[in-house]
Amino acid sequence: MSGQVRLALCAWAATLLTACALLPLVDPPSWLFQAAFLLAVQSGVGTAARRVPLARPLTVAAQAVTALALLTLVFARTQAFAGLVPGPEAFRRFAELLRQGADDIARYAAPAPLESDGIRLMLIAGVLVIGLLVDTLAVTFRSAAPAGLPLLALYSVAAGLSEAGSDWLWFLTAAGGYLMLLLAEGRERLARWGRVFGGAARAPDGRRPGAVTPVRTGRRIGALALGTALVVPLALPAMEGGLLDGAGSGRGEGGGGGTISAVNPLVSLRDSLNNDDDREVLTVRTDAASLSDLYLRIVSLDDFDGTTWKPSKRRITTVPEGAFPPPMGLGPDVARTQVRSTITAAGGYAQEWLPMPYPPTGVAVGGKWRFEPVGMTLIGDHGQRTSGLTYEVTSLDVRPTAAQLAGAPPPPAALVRDYTELPESLPEVVRRTAREITAGAANPYERAVRLQEFFAVNGGFTYDTEVDVGSGPAGMVRFLDERRGFCVHFSFAMAAMSRSLGIPARVAVGFAPGSTRADGSVSVSLKDAHAWPELYFEGVGWTRFEPTPTRGSAPSYTMTEAPDRADADPALPSRAPEAEPSAAPSAEDECAAGGGQPGMCAGESARAAPVTGGGGPGWPGAAGKVLGGLLLLLVPLTPMLWRLRVRAGRLGAPGRSEADAVTAALAAWEELTDSAWDHGIPPLESRTPRRAADRIVRLGRLGPEPSAAVHRVAGAVEQALYAPHPRPTAGLAEDVRRAAAGLRDGAGRGARLRARVAPRSAVRVVWAVSARWTSLRGRIAAALRVPRIPRMRRAADRRG
Repeated sequence: MSGQVRLALCAWAATLLTACALLPLVDPPSWLFQAAFLLAVQSGVGTAARRVPLARPLTVAAQAVTALALLTLVFARTQAFAGLVPGPEAFRRFAELLRQGADDIARYAAPAPLESDGIRLMLIAGVLVIGLLVDTLAVTFRSAAPAGLPLLALYSVAAGLSEAGSDWLWFLTAAGGYLMLLLAEGRERLARWGRVFGGAARAPDGRRPGAVTPVRTGRRIGALALGTALVVPLALPAMEGGLLDGAGSGRGEGGGGGTISAVNPLVSLRDSLNNDDDREVLTVRTDAASLSDLYLRIVSLDDFDGTTWKPSKRRITTVPEGAFPPPMGLGPDVARTQVRSTITAAGGYAQEWLPMPYPPTGVAVGGKWRFEPVGMTLIGDHGQRTSGLTYEVTSLDVRPTAAQLAGAPPPPAALVRDYTELPESLPEVVRRTAREITAGAANPYERAVRLQEFFAVNGGFTYDTEVDVGSGPAGMVRFLDERRGFCVHFSFAMAAMSRSLGIPARVAVGFAPGSTRADGSVSVSLKDAHAWPELYFEGVGWTRFEPTPTRGSAPSYTMTEAPDRADADPALPSRAPEAEPSAAPSAEDECAAGGGQPGMCAGESARAAPVTGGGGPGWPGAAGKVLGGLLLLLVPLTPMLWRLRVRAGRLGAPGRSEADAVTAALAAWEELTDSAWDHGIPPLESRTPRRAADRIVRLGRLGPEPSAAVHRVAGAVEQALYAPHPRPTAGLAEDVRRAAAGLRDGAGRGARLRARVAPRSAVRVVWAVSARWTSLRGRIAAALRVPRIPRMRRAADRRG
């Protein structure tokens, strides 16, 4: 098998190995076999075109036409001429399938069904395009290193959409394919060039290391680089675990926002509540009869992993035109009134989730938004945020009675299964405490009311935003033991206890009712950030409870004696005590003034989860970040820095002895041939210096002055190698610099950039490492054999 065919096979394999990262996105994975066959045909056409040989652009064009014909045969055969030649109808078919694929991506969460021809076309066409780019760069243009860019693009798309816990496996698979491609290119180059003149040092026994040693060393360096890529990010601050971190943050949006990833999209509640600058974030004008229940809900959290609550991955769609679908579980017998609210977000409040009263029945909002029907929330699409936005929401003020809640029938089994799930790590004390509190309760509603009263009234709990109870199961146990915490702890604990009692529960996050101003509007500030549990009752739907003492207002249907629905009880303020109603609007300081809060500056979404630590990494963390950034910058610049150092050493002033003359001439020749190599003229060891100089002049298109400089260096090398008494030659360093300048002048911009940033002659580092390793192994082996020699001699003497 020729080296070029081997390189084409490795390019095909590297593309497929990287495409394996797409497997978790679609079920079943049979599409990969079809893509492998079509990609093999495309690569085969490229191999045949290179054997003809065709010009490089024609080779790429032949492969592209082949890929189009193959896609036509598979997806638009009936609309094409002879089943292969695409026409207008075939291209319309492709457009239709791509639209269908985009709709299916928006409709399905991963893994999507493969029955969708649109998704299958996207997958196979994407693999063929990436495969064409990899084959073009690595095989046609013989440059495997840049071929990693399309492979990285393919892997990044897959990793961004996938939530599988085995992302590290797909990374290793893709990285292994890329390293295999690099090694194949190195082997093919060595086979064509042979050992470069003066390339490797001799071993202690006087022999040069074999050509296979650089390949072995290349494998070792590749494995070391891969391990570094996996391990180093784990040690760097603020990199969240590096490539092995399976719980990345952020929201994956396939096909323009197809699903919501399981993340924490909340405000940092402790920081907001402890912020001395009680900045206004929302202004609300509403026709609601009572403001005590005007909670602005951002998102609901229904997935509890034992450490925190977060939203499940949900399908999101376009925002419904007109009325929203009715809220889940709300029956016709429950009293309700429609409320209209106009909400204005402050310019510094950049939140990707739209705060709204629950349940919303419609919204008029500008910008790009998507609708999540289960939680009835709106999510910004492609960077859309709330900063400076004014929108109008219609919602329902649902007024169930205690009797309706107490007499609620059992909810559907599927809903109970999904919303009562608890991790095995939940401490038994949580379940036991819930059972003790609700002992003797006649129905789920009475159990829920007793849980609320335990936290808010008679359990001895204190509201404290500065308490540090930790996180996870141990944090919940400590919260129940110390009985101090803020809204996150109360809502999380009540939701977990409700689930342990078989009551469907989730946690809502948003803002408690704000402060009424003289003009009738409501001012909502950072200190109104809040979390509360929502419990499900069939016939009523998701119902708000308020377990946090001195925060918000307890719903009337949870009170033993229901008071008149009025504004929030002064005994249960939703704001800091010092905040008084004012006729003047709250000031909106600019972020640049300094009191900026996470989530309050443009470009940051307001995210929130329970805070578990202190206030930042401090100077060690900052120093670690700077050091990590410098290391990451040095990695791609290493070949250039090595080349500069080697050039400076080779072009030093020669001495006056014969040995110095030989050394200086050989160093100048090595630098000249490496400069030519960097500009695309690989050295050939089989040629004499004079013939090698002619080749450099011819291929480099050098002018008269650089050509004369090349020949003077070649003459100095021949004189140093063959003269009985070599004489020092003056001006060799200047001749090498003239020749290098001529090579740069004759090369294109891209070739000059590569010669400087990614010089080809940097492969000598691999050879040098290989030679040192071989030498070290030889010395170690010789040292281990030394003690045996005297014993062998003594044995021979005894036999004699």
